[in-house]
Amino acid sequence: MTETQLLPSGKPIISQLEMLNITKRFPGVIANYKVNFDVRSGEVHALLGENGAGKSTLMKILYGLYQPEEGQIKLDGKEVSIHSPVDSIDLGIGMIHQHFMLVESLTVAENVALGLPSSRGFLTDLDKVSERILELAEIYGLQVDPEAYIWQLAVGQQQRVEIIKALYRGAALLILDEPTAVLTPQEVDEFFITMRQMIDDGHALIFISHKLHEVIEISHRVSVLRDGQMIGTIPTKGATKSKLAEMMVGREVGIKKDRFETDTSEKRLVLENVSALSNRGTPALTNVTLDVRSGEILGIAGVSGNGQRELAEVITGLRPVTGGKIILEGEDVTGLTPKQLMNRSLSYIPEERMKDGMIKEFTVAENLILREHDLEPFSKNGLLNLKTISAHSEKLITSYNVKTPSQETMAKNLSGGNIQKLVLAREISRKPHTLIAAQPTRGLDIGATEYVHLRLLEQREEGTATLLISEDLDEILALSDRIAVLFEGEVMGVLHQSEATPEKLGLLMAGVVE
Repeated sequence: MTETQLLPSGKPIISQLEMLNITKRFPGVIANYKVNFDVRSGEVHALLGENGAGKSTLMKILYGLYQPEEGQIKLDGKEVSIHSPVDSIDLGIGMIHQHFMLVESLTVAENVALGLPSSRGFLTDLDKVSERILELAEIYGLQVDPEAYIWQLAVGQQQRVEIIKALYRGAALLILDEPTAVLTPQEVDEFFITMRQMIDDGHALIFISHKLHEVIEISHRVSVLRDGQMIGTIPTKGATKSKLAEMMVGREVGIKKDRFETDTSEKRLVLENVSALSNRGTPALTNVTLDVRSGEILGIAGVSGNGQRELAEVITGLRPVTGGKIILEGEDVTGLTPKQLMNRSLSYIPEERMKDGMIKEFTVAENLILREHDLEPFSKNGLLNLKTISAHSEKLITSYNVKTPSQETMAKNLSGGNIQKLVLAREISRKPHTLIAAQPTRGLDIGATEYVHLRLLEQREEGTATLLISEDLDEILALSDRIAVLFEGEVMGVLHQSEATPEKLGLLMAGVVE
């Protein structure tokens, strides 16, 4: 393709973008070291790597948010300087962030026009913007109403607005940062149709994702970063999830989880017509009826914001119940405090591990005894037994492979994966009868995710009743014995793992009951 070729939007095609020998350092860390990466017109180039591998840093350099110490960026063979996102956009580079950068109280047209000069000076020209939005929507199959408010749109529709916003600004190359993380399987399928249309039209796409099956389905080439260095670039054709995982982690990773038969006769946790309100005072849960049995993992699937957080909080005593009953091991525990529930062998791995799972200013050892610091053997007559606490902490740090300089290190200085291991160690070491695990692998890389999965399966085999709340369908399907789907605070259905498919779950997640 030549430089003179145009996209359907009328903007020039970017035939090739090259990042050559890119090096970026932060205090005490080399985030990228002599990284080479390129993407071409008409292809999806996937970028993989564990957390901290350097993916985000590399893309922030391309988008002008960071400046490299060494290396150069070439656009169609010519070196370019990118000092800010404005420079990046001017060169035809756009970025779709994982968390959408949209103003909910504005319309689609207003969001697209935001920050751009108007042809009418101080007056807005939203009619012209709306006309152009409809043109782009027609070209790329991104049906959206320019006059709709963002808060009225589903997550998948909001993503279309982000893409139209980038295309409106003339993006020929798009960086897609975890674009499917908040989508239902059906929305992912629609998104991939749009991506294929863009590729056919000559766009260049960089696709960042933790979901290996999506990478294999949609990309042409895959590049893997590890510890800030480029491990390699391979054609996607012929690549396997196992091969990509091994490139990311540097060792073989177990993608498939073995599940053994367990005794699930005892109902440990029962919810009967439970209702609760959101923080805004609106209904968050409506007549939720569920049971979780010993030796099983009950998965809770659903798109973010459909009552999952509130479900975890009512079970653990953090949110009041407005209707119904919660029964734990045959006892009505509705309205009990978190401390009272903890004393009844309930453990909780919270969604917000930094906010709700620990105290950042406390040490690793202090966080490991948070639940039972006032009980023997950790304290007696109001005094802490430091020797026992130290021995207990050292044992858990070793058993759960928590990477920390010492048990006196402040929790805030640990990586996300090690913080999650710390929370797991504390909650599981209590030998709970019932475990609530909310988004236990969110934001974790494939190695840390594998570790968490193995620990949850160990608990299952030991007879723990586990409620697993996750927005990752792969995780739900891999670990759950049964799967319940929440939509707008209601249970749409409960499927056995053997009958559950992404398609069936996706329909339920969208509120469609067959």
